[in-house]
Amino acid sequence: MGTWQEVIQEIQTAPNQFDSVRTRYLSDLSDYRGRNVIAYYSSFLHKNQLDSSINDLDTQSFMATIHGMDREKGLDLILHTPGGGIAATEALVTYLLEMFSGDIEVFVPQIAMSAGTMIACSSRRIHLGKHSSLGPIDPQLNGVAAKGVIEEFDRAKREIAEDQGSYLVWKAILEKYPPSFIDTCQKAIEWSERTTAAWLTEGMFRDDENGEVQAGRTVEFLSSRNTHFAHERHIGIAEAREAGLTISALENDQELQELVVTLHHAFSHTLQQTNAVKIVENQNGVRVVNNVR
Repeated sequence: MGTWQEVIQEIQTAPNQFDSVRTRYLSDLSDYRGRNVIAYYSSFLHKNQLDSSINDLDTQSFMATIHGMDREKGLDLILHTPGGGIAATEALVTYLLEMFSGDIEVFVPQIAMSAGTMIACSSRRIHLGKHSSLGPIDPQLNGVAAKGVIEEFDRAKREIAEDQGSYLVWKAILEKYPPSFIDTCQKAIEWSERTTAAWLTEGMFRDDENGEVQAGRTVEFLSSRNTHFAHERHIGIAEAREAGLTISALENDQELQELVVTLHHAFSHTLQQTNAVKIVENQNGVRVVNNVR
């Protein structure tokens, strides 16, 4: 495995530096697996003041990297993202499932949170290491937890019904929400949960006669604020398995682990030391890079 320091040394001496090193390791992973590889990397750990979340422009980037591929080989998708909008995520996943007939496996070298976890749930298998994390899928609207808003509203109704004197206290709290915000939150929750459950039922659990029931249980776990307490909570490999997700441990295949971790180092160095905010790149060196403006 190329360590963090070894990869940066290789970058410093390689032609085209960052790009050529990433392409080399993407190609090595594709050759080892016999499948197409696309890496989707966001700079949220290195440039967290910038918006590197999933958005509608990402579908265009994937279109560019998929063009010309032998799609019958399937896709290994390397994910490193904080998440993003449900609409953009749904559009991207719908496109990828159509292009590869559902033959997608997801690798999470470090973090795929929120909508990134939703994307992982659309695959047939998720590859995680001991250091990898998924995250809760409860929607966030304008930085506010949609389920938290619903819970707060329900609590207000209960307490006002029990004690009319609490109305003035709750009135001041609930007035911070714009009109129809409660309904918007409820629909966002239903959208996220139904979409993820459908992907699980049709993909990962397609051969399970109780797949729809299992998908419901998995989604309930992933979206539970009572279980996770905070949207940024990390879900590791053991919990992901307990939730019913089909998980392969990177540590079970030493060569595969080395390829994935080394590739992750190469992308991390690029995001840390260049103006890149987001990179979508395949094993053939076709890439779309969004830079700091």
